Parts: sequence; C-alpha cells; structure tokens
Amino acid sequence: MTAQTPETVLNKYWGHDHFRPLQREIVQAVLEGRDVLALLPTGGGKSVCFQVPGILRDGITIVVSPLIALMQDQVQQLKKKGVPALAVHSGMRRTEIDIALDNAVYGKYKFLYVSPERLQTEIFRERFMKMKVSFLAVDEAHCISQWGCDFRPPYLQLSSLRQLKPDLQFLALTATATPEVRDDIVEKLGLKAPALFQKSFARTNLSLVVRKTEAKEKKLLEILRKVPGTGIVYVRSRKATLTLSKWLEEQQIAATYYHAGLSHEERMKRQQEWIDDEKRVIVATNAFGMGIDKPNVRVVVHLDLPENLEAYFQEAGRAGRDEKKAYAAVVYHDSDVQRLRAAVQQSYPSIEYLRKIYQALSNYFQLAEGSAEGESFEFDLDDFSGRFNLRGSAAFAGLKKLEEEGFIQLSESFYRPSKVHFTADKTALYEFQVANASFDPLIKAMLRLYGGELFNDFVVIAERSLARSLKMSEGEVATMIHQLARLQLLEYEPASEKPEVTFLTPRQDAERMPLSVERLSSRRELANRKAESMIHFVEQEHRCRMQVVMDYFGEASFSECGACDVCLARKKKDSAHSFGEYKEKIIHLLSQRPMTVDELEGEANPHDRDVFVEVVRELVDQGVLAYDAYWVLRIVK
Repeated sequence: MTAQTPETVLNKYWGHDHFRPLQREIVQAVLEGRDVLALLPTGGGKSVCFQVPGILRDGITIVVSPLIALMQDQVQQLKKKGVPALAVHSGMRRTEIDIALDNAVYGKYKFLYVSPERLQTEIFRERFMKMKVSFLAVDEAHCISQWGCDFRPPYLQLSSLRQLKPDLQFLALTATATPEVRDDIVEKLGLKAPALFQKSFARTNLSLVVRKTEAKEKKLLEILRKVPGTGIVYVRSRKATLTLSKWLEEQQIAATYYHAGLSHEERMKRQQEWIDDEKRVIVATNAFGMGIDKPNVRVVVHLDLPENLEAYFQEAGRAGRDEKKAYAAVVYHDSDVQRLRAAVQQSYPSIEYLRKIYQALSNYFQLAEGSAEGESFEFDLDDFSGRFNLRGSAAFAGLKKLEEEGFIQLSESFYRPSKVHFTADKTALYEFQVANASFDPLIKAMLRLYGGELFNDFVVIAERSLARSLKMSEGEVATMIHQLARLQLLEYEPASEKPEVTFLTPRQDAERMPLSVERLSSRRELANRKAESMIHFVEQEHRCRMQVVMDYFGEASFSECGACDVCLARKKKDSAHSFGEYKEKIIHLLSQRPMTVDELEGEANPHDRDVFVEVVRELVDQGVLAYDAYWVLRIVK
C-alpha cells in the first residue's frame, strides 16, 4: 500500500491537487517535528496547516481555540470527511467532558479541540498526561499577547503544558499580528528555534477604498450598483442590520441580515441564503464571517469604523478569496471618528465599576464566595442589566474586561445541540423497557437512530426526528427523555443557544479581587493607539492604502497597489489627459443611449479599467451622470 503524503491527504479529504502558498512548507515543518509560527492572512487556509499533518501523524492533535462556534464548525467539517474529532469547551457538563477526554486517551479521536481555559483544569491535565499527543496547534495565537487586539489570559498558561510533556511540539497560527505581537507569541509560548512563515499581507486583487460622505446609505447604494456580485456590509449595531437590509430590499437589492441575537436556525438560514446566492448582500455585525469560506465575495463595505486595523483587514479580506478583482470600502463621516474614540473610552471602565459588575454577577447567579470555579451559567445581558439598573453597553464592556483579567469567560450565543448518554448498561435498560412499556418505543427509536454509541459517549440527537418517527410532538419526546434522566437511566442535555458566563476562578470577594491596574491602563492605551491607527488609515489621502496596512503589520513595501482610491487619485493627476479623454468618451457614448457600467466599459474599451471606473464615479458625484432604478447610467439633462 502506497504511503500517504501531504498531497494525497489534501486530495482525499479536501479534493484539492495543490496547496495554497506557504501551506506545504508549514505542513512539512510540522511533520519534521519543529515548532512553527505561521502568519497567514484571512482566507489563507490556516486549518489545513494543522489538519493535514494531524491526519498523517500518529496520536491525537490538540487544537486550542477561543471561539466555540468555530471549534464546533471545524469538528463537524472533519466528521463529514470521516475524520474523528471532538471539542471540549466551557458549555459542557463535567460528565460529558470526562467521557470525551477518556475517549481521547483511548485513541478514539484524531483531533481534540479545546478552549484555552479548559487546559488548566485538573480533569484535563490528568488525561493529557495519558494521551499520545502528536502536537499542539494554537489557533488565534495573537490572543496570548497583551499587545494583541484580543488578549486572553488563559493562553498564557499554554507553555506550562511542556512541564507535563517536555517534548511537546507547538504550531502557532494567526491572521493578524504586528511585529510586537509576533515576538510576544514566540516568547510566551516558549517556542524553540521556531520556523517562521509569513505570507505577505499585500492583496494584489483587493482594492481598498475610503469614501467620506454625509450620505452614507446613498454612497453604499452607489458602490453596490457599480460592483456586481456578492457583498457583505458591516455595521456596529444589531438594529442597523435589520433596517439597512430592509432598505436595500426596497432599492431592488436582494439582502438579508445577521447578528448574534438571532436564533441558531435563523442565523443558519440567512447565512445559507447568502452562500447560495439567493441573497446578494448580507448586512451583519462583526459576529458574521468567522469560518465561512465563500470565495466569490466581490465587495465588503464598512458603514461604521472598525475598532482597529486588525479587525478591518480581517473583515475586508473576506472579499476576493478567489483571487479575482474585489473591493473593500469604508464609508464614513466625521461623526464616526468621534464615535469610535468614545466607544474605545467606554470599553475601559473604572476599577470601581468592574468590582460593581462582578458583585452584581455573583448576586445574579446567587454564588457564595469560593464557589463556582469552572461552572458555566446561561446569561441574559438585558435581564442582568435591567435587574441591577445598568446600561447594557457599559455592563458588556465591564464583563469583557473581567474576561481579559481572567476571572470569567463570556461566550456570546452559540448553538449547542441536544445530547444524550445512556448511563444504564444494556441489561438494566432492557429490564426497564420490559417493566415500563410506555417508554419502550422511545428507547428503541433512540437506539435505532443513534446506535450503541449512546452507551459510550454523549451523542447528538434531534428531538424532531424522534418525534416524527414516534408520531409524537417534540415537547412530548423531550418530556419523556427528561423523565428517563430523572430515573438515572441516561443523561440529557437539551439544546441551547443562549450566551454563557463561565467562572474561571472561585467566586471572589469583589472588594479584594486582584485587578491589575497597570495592565488595564496599558490595555486602554493600546486600544487608543489602535483606534488612532484606524482613524489615520481613513483620514490620510497621500499614501497607498495597502502600503499603510502592510506597514502596520511590519511588512515594508516600496510598490504601490495602483488600485486604492489614493493610487487612483494620483493616476488621475499624473494622466489628466487620459482622464479627460475618458470623460469625453463616456459622455459621448451615453448621449447615444443609456448603458450599464459593464456595457459602457465594453464600448469604451479602456486601457486602465480602474481609472475608467473612477471617472464614472466622479461624474456621478458631480451630478453629470445618474443611475436609474435599473442600474442603468444616463446623462442628467
């Protein structure tokens, strides 16, 4: 039998013949047993870099990720490929974690996804010692750095796993890291002579555009009319996703909306409509986009300023993953700049306010001092804020800072499907069925649909499928499963999609909890610097925008992109003659008949398409041309 290679694995499980740039080199370095730091921009295919060597090597690959929804998604994708994988995170009960880790020890899985706070628990470290670990992949590795935009204290404990396994190999991956963060990752993880791979942040097919305007919706409409194809529009508030998508529909643009407050079913439905091109545009908060690989997105528009360049470039980078021409536009006005500065200040409340929020949280869940370490609780921010007379946005900011300080973990809503595990053995269960005929059909249906694995592990079930099979309602099925749980024949975890708060330390005395004034102060200063870098990016009009981004991420570049609005303005100035020629030709062609932009371009056959499109935009801005309701350009009489 021919030995598997990275190429055969890639083809077998992903259906690709070739790796993307740097993927093959990263995979090879992992297979050689080296510590690796890989910086791949959004869409660079980070998961393949640890999944391919994980399949090839003996043992289990442990993947650390702070994003529960992304962990669940990758586990499902691996299972569909026939690769056994599981995730352990804060939303699971101790019994479920216990069984999952036992199965990992026995070699049942190739991949174990773990949220960082679980790595320090006694239950994990005890099993970790017994596992045959291939290597440890640290996804979103910038979370280990206090200089990063998304610091997570539990990441700082990852290097301590080498005390348990001195030969443990690390692969650290991130999409956004400044030189400061990159050096911090190497130091904090204790990487040994790491192989460093960094793909250029330059995106030659992506045109970065900034438009300052008082009429943002009108400018958005103009952009969507000019750029055909699928788009994402990012806004800051959940309410705006709904109102803006409705308005776009009224303008004859098929649109939907997405935010974390929707039910799992609604989110999946709207996301799929957009993926399947049933809806051209999706208006979303930044909760949207992680783990979604839609290659043909032609335009990403930000109608609110992102908090930093890391977030902006990650979201903008969701356009043009197919390497074809795409656009990322920021549409703003002066008030947005002030709003961003105010939002950064609000996100760093005082020490006194943090103590107040922690005390309110402890009262909300009625926790005694010293209790609740490692426990998770369903959490409703609106109910919490109302009960303690707090402003929701300020309370949320306080909770995020308590998370940064390592006291709690706040998981925004993620879908957790129903799960069942039979605790009674087969003999005891059969005896129960004989003695309780009313439960017999349900138990038989569960065994028929989900098999003997129910006795070994928690298995995802669908009450709807059981109800259909038994000609009962979902409520009746759920009630009967709850009864079986009370009789201690099984353990049942009903589906949930509510946010959760996990206490990472025993419940503290709020007045004495060790909050780091110095760290909170330095994080505030860092957030201010990052916000100012974002503001500088949109306000400056003299330097190529792609160069500004590359410089921010520590990559020197002496060549301009030639496609951003700054470069196009320079082209216009340098080639005023051809710019004037394009104006004359456009007006001449449209005086003969109205046309769409594509038709106009076909007739004009410009030697520089970007400049040609810029001329059209300027003529529309000047009121010389206008679009009608059918996206056709006409000369304004």
